[in-house]
Amino acid sequence: MKISVHLSFNGNCEEAFALYARLLEGQVVYSLRYRDSPASEQVPPDWQDKLFHSTLTIGDVTLLGGDLVDFHNAPQGFALVLNPASRDEAEVLFDALAEGGEVAMPLQATSWASAFGVVTDRFGVPWEINCEEPQEAA
Repeated sequence: MKISVHLSFNGNCEEAFALYARLLEGQVVYSLRYRDSPASEQVPPDWQDKLFHSTLTIGDVTLLGGDLVDFHNAPQGFALVLNPASRDEAEVLFDALAEGGEVAMPLQATSWASAFGVVTDRFGVPWEINCEEPQEAA
């Protein structure tokens, strides 16, 4: 079984997925605009070019998303977790996601990771960056 995550946006799904694709070396493999969807008559004219649905693949992970006209709520109670291989990569990811967003915990060393930080990006999506130290050989 494969688990995917579906994110809702308030009109900026296309911008968010473009950033995530660039930053995480993913690819937007499908997008459907409201104007081409069954819901085209249910949204205002200025939402016709917004995304009804989009699919972003990042390695084996699939993120689904779309712009919700009346039902958008800020995500809460979860975070998307990135596990970069190096502290340098962790810093690049954290800084890019923090730009225009809100840092809840600055990137720092912890008892389990050489770099860990918590940020909500400018699109309202919560992220944790978790760069664990390699285990020492016994």
